[in-house]
Amino acid sequence: MELHVRYEGDDDPEKCSARKLARFDLATLHRSARSTPSGIVLDPHADRALSPDDERDADSDRAGSHGRLVALDCSWETAEAEAFKLDGPHRSLPFLVAANPVNYGTPFQLNTVEAFAGALCILGHRDRAEETLGKFRWGHTFLELNDEPLRRYADCSDSTEVVEIQSEYLDA
Repeated sequence: MELHVRYEGDDDPEKCSARKLARFDLATLHRSARSTPSGIVLDPHADRALSPDDERDADSDRAGSHGRLVALDCSWETAEAEAFKLDGPHRSLPFLVAANPVNYGTPFQLNTVEAFAGALCILGHRDRAEETLGKFRWGHTFLELNDEPLRRYADCSDSTEVVEIQSEYLDA
């Protein structure tokens, strides 16, 4: 699965996980919405949660908008719904906890590499998630903190089941 980033460049370049992914040829950065290819857009404002069902859809449509994950790399202060105007089906990530040094322990405040890793795990590409996170000294912590929910989400058949499991964590 290809990783693409609509890159805003408004965060500290030294702490930017998207830039680091690009340096290791693990993701491609795009400076405009027009140059960003269509794909499954990781969008916290989306109405539907990402589920393994999205991977099955991607398998049947490799030449189309699937087969790619697309994330927006911007500051959380500017991450409004308008900023996510990108082509492809929009999916939100379910409850996951950040492990990065800036937002450690904060639910739903993932940086770009964490969003990609969470999505990859849910879609059945855990090895790729580990490879991607391996470039960050805190990367293994993301998988450790979220091991149980990521495994449970990956076992779901559709978005409805993912939301049901997420509700268990939010109610706890």
